[in-house]
Amino acid sequence: MKQIIALGGGGFSMEPENPLLDQYILNQAGKANPKLCFIPTASADSDVYIARFYDFFEKQLCRPSHLSLFRPPARDLESFVLEKDIIYVGGGNTKNLIALWKEWGLDVILRKAWDQGIVLAGISAGSLCWFEEGVTDSYGDDNLDSLKCLGFLKGSNCPHYDGEKNRRPSYHSLLASNKIKPGIAADDGVAIHYIDQEVSKIVSSRPGAKAYKVFYDKEVKEIELETEYLGSN
Repeated sequence: MKQIIALGGGGFSMEPENPLLDQYILNQAGKANPKLCFIPTASADSDVYIARFYDFFEKQLCRPSHLSLFRPPARDLESFVLEKDIIYVGGGNTKNLIALWKEWGLDVILRKAWDQGIVLAGISAGSLCWFEEGVTDSYGDDNLDSLKCLGFLKGSNCPHYDGEKNRRPSYHSLLASNKIKPGIAADDGVAIHYIDQEVSKIVSSRPGAKAYKVFYDKEVKEIELETEYLGSN
């Protein structure tokens, strides 16, 4: 079974006092104490980001580690990655993430991990990187654009759908001008769980947070998707 869990926002980096999404990710490994590896490439391997990862996950039932391409943990990255149970990709600049992964062959290694049943998860850049295309702020100004991504999942992805004011209108504009494929958008606090290449479940850490199927048919249309709130109502 191949699994990808794509977070529109939330998790330890955005809501460290709310563990619901990250605990959901840990549970999908099907192991009591899974090996979890954080890949912070998109943040240029930010030491602050890495520290926040350990601060959160060292308190959970898992064995956390991280993979820095600026300070590689091993010469044999494939063996390092493929002995993990969960790979968790952080946010940041998706364009740089993809460029560096391809240079190091990490894109190929991660596809092997996915094929072997290792859970792939990530937030923001770590969400849209798995799709064919994504809505990104990688170009350094206020204008969001489409970006070709790894293509493990079909279609496009837009994270932070309710959390950043430019996300929704930019996605709509890109769809209307045929600059991006139809796809799925996620509010902050929402995780879209794919099994193989199909949506299996959508969960949230925030009441009212949603995911949407978004496409163009004479006009941009949104279909709200069923989302399960993980907390107690």
